[in-house]
Amino acid sequence: MTALPHTFKRIRLNLARSKEYPQGSERHGYEFVAPLDAKGHIDVELWRKDRDHCRVRRFWAGDNDETGFLVHKTGGPEHARWVFDYDKTAEDDDESGYRFGSHVFRPGEYVSIRDEDGEMHTYLVVSVEPAT
Repeated sequence: MTALPHTFKRIRLNLARSKEYPQGSERHGYEFVAPLDAKGHIDVELWRKDRDHCRVRRFWAGDNDETGFLVHKTGGPEHARWVFDYDKTAEDDDESGYRFGSHVFRPGEYVSIRDEDGEMHTYLVVSVEPAT
């Protein structure tokens, strides 16, 4: 088993407060591995070198977990976008992070993800730990 560089982090996102979940939910969210720079941004160059280690697990109460990859795709308002891809053969299964390229991933920060149905949800970064 190959040890990942210390810059690779396991990031957990829990669903933030919403109309449907006024207290948020730790039973709905994502856990993914990504290389972060010193400021807490996803490092695209390190991702390119070790992208196969950048996995994601989507957990949603009442549904089976989904696993896939963190993928950097061309296009979008930042000329590139980060997506969670669960099926590399499908064109429309991606869940895209809103402005993930400019977000800081540290506990207490909020990020948004557009799900496969096109709905945007906000998530709280609850942990950023070394990926093993």
